[in-house]
Amino acid sequence: MVMKNRGLYVVVWISIWLLTGSAQTDIDCLKSIKYSVVDTLGYLNSSWNFNNSTQGFICKFIGIDCWHPDENKVLNIRLSDMGLKGPFPRGIKSCSSLTGLDLSNNHFYGEIPSDISAIVPFAVYFDLSFNNFTGQIPVNLSNCSYLNSIKLENNQLSGKIPLQLGRLDRLKTFSVANNLLTGQVPTFSNLTPSADSYANNQGLCGGPLEACSAPSKSSHTAVIAVAAVGGITVAAIGVGIGMLFYFRKASKKRKKDDDPDGNKWAKSIKGTKGVSMFEKSLPKMKLNDLMKATNNFCKDNILGSGRTGTVYKAVLEDGTSLMVKRLQESQHSEKEFISEMATLGSVKHRNLVPLLGFCMAKKEKLLVYKYMSKGNLHSQLHLAEEGAKDMEWATRLKIGIGAARGLAWLHHNCNPRIIHRNISSKCILLDADFEPKISDFGLARLMNPVDTHLSTFVNGEFGDLGYVAPEYARTLVATPKGDVYSFGTVLLELVTGERPTHISKAPEIFKGNLVEWITELSNNSSLHDAIDKSVVGKGFDGEIFQVLKVACNCVLSAPKERPTMFEVYQLLRAIGEKYHFTTEDDILMPTNSSDVDNLEELIVAREAKEHN
Repeated sequence: MVMKNRGLYVVVWISIWLLTGSAQTDIDCLKSIKYSVVDTLGYLNSSWNFNNSTQGFICKFIGIDCWHPDENKVLNIRLSDMGLKGPFPRGIKSCSSLTGLDLSNNHFYGEIPSDISAIVPFAVYFDLSFNNFTGQIPVNLSNCSYLNSIKLENNQLSGKIPLQLGRLDRLKTFSVANNLLTGQVPTFSNLTPSADSYANNQGLCGGPLEACSAPSKSSHTAVIAVAAVGGITVAAIGVGIGMLFYFRKASKKRKKDDDPDGNKWAKSIKGTKGVSMFEKSLPKMKLNDLMKATNNFCKDNILGSGRTGTVYKAVLEDGTSLMVKRLQESQHSEKEFISEMATLGSVKHRNLVPLLGFCMAKKEKLLVYKYMSKGNLHSQLHLAEEGAKDMEWATRLKIGIGAARGLAWLHHNCNPRIIHRNISSKCILLDADFEPKISDFGLARLMNPVDTHLSTFVNGEFGDLGYVAPEYARTLVATPKGDVYSFGTVLLELVTGERPTHISKAPEIFKGNLVEWITELSNNSSLHDAIDKSVVGKGFDGEIFQVLKVACNCVLSAPKERPTMFEVYQLLRAIGEKYHFTTEDDILMPTNSSDVDNLEELIVAREAKEHN
């Protein structure tokens, strides 16, 4: 299956290149976008600098993904929540290799272009949600045959939803909630949208909504009678329609303010369904217990959101705190999901967040985890409140060693062996003693029933920006060495205190990510400039440079030159030996060196077999 996906990727890539022009058109595309919108928050003005002639320079622009980092060919445009204002930027058409467009949560207005399929012919996802678009949904959108996702909710779109959209047989997500739409909803061949996908469009019917009623003879008579009414009645109707639009707009604004994360879903799953628990020592729970513990999954209980779902804090009646993750929509069957949960529930290690149980209610899938009181590493490093104490070096080293131990165990000693695929400082959680626990392991494969690396690639779902190994864009295969690269970026965060993107200490003209900045400093023999000033000169400089060296080896561009996670853990453990963070070593060395050398091939082969 992996080889098949590679072949499909090559076909799509060649097809796009045959139909598109030079890379200059993509530069012109981004110039057109920049100069056609009002950049109220200055994101584009500060990042999109066109005074450059090097290959791939636009790939470092905020919100831009390229097919290859050294080629000016745009893969995805992701400009969500950037305060942009203006009509739909038609200049996007010049980004002729584009496969993903996300303009959500901005202030765009006007109509969606009627020739939209000519502007984004290869689009796999199309997200214009939470804007001020008006007019009708163009019928022409049905010609975008590669679409997997259409999100148009929270606009002011009117008229009917084109029934021709039902022809989009690749579609997995469709939402038009909170608009002014009327008429029958489409029938999709491989998708059954929920009622929430059409919510707050009072004129819609069919599908998961109330059945559409056929107009009767008497209704025609009534229409004729109304049409004959004089000017006063017409004026009254006009006022009524105006008021309806006003109150619908006000209602939509209140909904966005009161329920920005779509928590209305929780009300539809109330019941007494039980929660399957893996820990026998825990009391039996029902879904109602989780509802009460999270205040019906109130937005105030949200701890964080990511690619795999949204996490809520739950406090039981006895005071016990838990974390409940609402998984992103998955097309797995109930049997497949239960089987996967049984596997993940059996995975136990001191540096993994324990999965305590799960619950399925209608289409919702909820996972119950042990609560981590210190949140995630990303928040501790980068989002600390002003005046908060900087994280000490010993704590950073403890976190690095513990996280390496957990990831090494997944790679080398877990049965079945697991590739995480989405390692970042956000998925490393911390308990009250700052002991790190890796979360979200094993969930990446739950997000897509047939884990086609191509669909993951063209949807821009690489994992968090700044953590993805460079070879993934070429091979489309997740590997243990890809996890090593991502973990190396986490180590760089611990040493530098910098985010994986947006480097505060770098010169203003530098637009690269953390790994690229470290590489540049290394080439200039200036690595000492990267170290977080709060830990320098306190007697730990030798250890810090040793960890920095390990991190640099993890993020080498050639996967075969990177160490395994077993080797990374042993190196870090030796650096921190004097602290006695590890009383016993539960990561078993492979029986011989060939096992280490072949580990990547073994895991890849296992995953290829699973996806076949």
